[in-house]
Order: sequence, then structure tokens, then C-alpha cells
Amino acid sequence: MTLLPTAPSTNSEAARTAVRGSVVVAEEQTAGRGRLDRSWEAPVGAALTFSAVVAPELPDLHWPLIPLAAGLAVADAVRRSGVIPTLKWPNDVLVGRGKLAGILVERTGSPPVAVIGIGLNVDQSEAELPVPPATSLRLAGAEAAGADRTEVFGRILAELTDRLRDLRTDPAGFVAKYRRACGTLGQEVEVQLPDGSRVRGTAETVDDEGRLAVRRGDGGTLVVSAGDVVHLRAADGDMI
Repeated sequence: MTLLPTAPSTNSEAARTAVRGSVVVAEEQTAGRGRLDRSWEAPVGAALTFSAVVAPELPDLHWPLIPLAAGLAVADAVRRSGVIPTLKWPNDVLVGRGKLAGILVERTGSPPVAVIGIGLNVDQSEAELPVPPATSLRLAGAEAAGADRTEVFGRILAELTDRLRDLRTDPAGFVAKYRRACGTLGQEVEVQLPDGSRVRGTAETVDDEGRLAVRRGDGGTLVVSAGDVVHLRAADGDMI
């Protein structure tokens, strides 16, 4: 494990060498990258920011499930802190309407490895959070022991190992478990696609390849492999 006092991006640091089994942890991340090129920055000592390099030993068909496995691992670890999370497809970890963690998975090297970057808000106050609607373990009511960064870090690595093993040995069972944890299913959503277009509908299921199936208002179904999902809340006008 490499512990850095500060780093622009733990994913970039981990990908430089891409050593299987290595983990890069930063006390402060100044230019972290999220999905869709969003930034993810963390103040010193308040968040958990790290990247793990893994060789998942999966066929190409199942590589798109790795981000889902990482999200489920973080959610399972957070639950042991006394906080009840949900997953927004594909791998945002939410508590209520607040985003608690974000994940970026990148494929690199030959043979390929997955660089799994995780940013988890742990001890931030409301004023220290980057953007609304975000939250932290502290704000979500985690007990002191449950919000200890070292403890949470260990739990996430253990859960990540278990979820990747599940994915290797029983991909259908893994997807079924993910579906049960995914708060997007059954929601009215708006999906922003990579080409900039937007589609609204009801999120119906996640298929065996990790794609989100959205039933449009015209009765057709859109299968989304990449996109940004917003949960629509028509009753009060809020969206997450």
C-alpha cells in the first residue's frame, strides 16, 4: 500500500505502475476524477480517497459489472457503520438524497487490470462538502467507530474482494444481489446519454450485463450501458 499526503488523483497514481494488488491512498486529493469527467476533491483527513489495482480474471462480457461490484462493496461496508445506503445506478452510494461516495473504474494495461477509484465522504461538515446534495458518514449519523477512516477502509477492501469473487463465481447471483440494493429500480428517472440527449422513463431492471433498462413514456424500452441518471421526484420537485 502507498500512502500519500496529497495527490492530484489516486487513479492516475495507481495507473502509472498498474501493479496488481497495489492500493494508493491519499490524505488529500486535489484533482480527483469522477465519471463523465467530474471532479472529486477532498479536504485533508476528512474523506477516504484511494484506488485499488485488481486483475478481476473476468471475460470481457463481465467487465462492465466491475463498477457495480465496487458500488455494492462500498454500500455493504457503509451499512456496517450503522448507516443505511442505497445505490444509484451504476455505483453512486447515497444516504437519503445525499451522495456519500463516488466510484471510477478504469481499464489499463495488457493483460488488463482494473483501477478502482473510490471517494467516500467520512467526516465532512455540511460546509466542507463539495456540492449539494452530498453527505458524509458523520452527517448521516454514523457512530464514532463507524466513521473511523481506517476501519471503513479495511471493510471496503474486504467487501470488494468478496464482491469480485462473487462476480467471478456466480455472475447471475451477483447481479441479483445488486438489483436488490439498487434504489434506482422502480424510480422515475431522467438519463443523460453520452451524446448529450436526455430520456425520461421508469427504471425497470438491470440486465445481466449491468445495463439499465428504462421504459419510456411511449412504451418502448431504452437499454443504457453508460449515462448519468437523475432520480425524479415529481411530488416535491427535487431531483437526485
